[in-house]
Amino acid sequence: MLERYSSFVSFWRNLYGERLQKLVIDAGFTCPNRDGTLGRGGCTYCDNAAFHPGYSTAGKSIAQQIDEGIGFHKVRYRAAKNYLAYFQAFSSTYAPLGRLKDLYSQALSHPSVAGIVIGTRPDCVDEEKLDWLRDLKDGKVLKGWRRDVTDKPIVVVEYGIESCYDQTLLRINRGHDFACAERAVRLTAERGLDVGAHFILGLPGETRGMLLDQCAVINRLPLRSVKFHQLQFVKGTVMEAEHDAHPEEFLSWELSQYIDFVIDLLERLRPDLYIERVAGEVPPRFVRETRWGLVRNFEILHMLEARLEERDTWQGRLL
Repeated sequence: MLERYSSFVSFWRNLYGERLQKLVIDAGFTCPNRDGTLGRGGCTYCDNAAFHPGYSTAGKSIAQQIDEGIGFHKVRYRAAKNYLAYFQAFSSTYAPLGRLKDLYSQALSHPSVAGIVIGTRPDCVDEEKLDWLRDLKDGKVLKGWRRDVTDKPIVVVEYGIESCYDQTLLRINRGHDFACAERAVRLTAERGLDVGAHFILGLPGETRGMLLDQCAVINRLPLRSVKFHQLQFVKGTVMEAEHDAHPEEFLSWELSQYIDFVIDLLERLRPDLYIERVAGEVPPRFVRETRWGLVRNFEILHMLEARLEERDTWQGRLL
């Protein structure tokens, strides 16, 4: 089948000759809109426990999480030999640089880890931290690095941007504006680091037209990759209560409609932008209903590929 969009799995395979599987790490971070620096309660949609696997808990050492993560993924990805330690939980640069150096170095000391992916907020980086990550990526930090897959550590920074619209960011309690996100992305890319971004589709007040227009803004950013997740209403969150009170302010898709809308986005995104994810999974116990059933992400990707064929379209077609 013709590859009609640029998948991030293909990016790793083309660059390094194999799949690199992410292992989610919880290193015990928090966020500035949780600890009182900016606010309390976090983003209105967020319950972090809903977004990472059971082996990833802050009470375990990083080495233990990596080992258990490898065992977890061996069931599905038996051919995987090398891994990326994905610091996903909360804001994984929200600490003094000395602590970050220690945590990232612990992960990179594992013989099966070829690099790190750092998930964070755009207001939780500064030039000193980014300079050190650049030196890490350039092989100037870790001595004696030896990996079959790469001669220097892989370093990716992934920012939760969520929306390009300031009114949305204010409404969901992000605690920063889009200008902050754009600055962080540019500062990171200027240092030769691969930059990813995460966006949520269906946030309150946003229309289909707004999300399509957002593609032009995304195209202007020096991003390597992007993730899209449909908004999911996690039990007990402010967002769930807001949806209960005003469902008319939220976009709603059946699965087939959502896949078609993702294709509408892909047609407007530049073809060199790698698509890492088009939908999110939350364990059923965290939501009141699983509207699409128990469909898994790999099944959604198969549906997406088939629908791209049916529509005879591809990423970037409308540019």
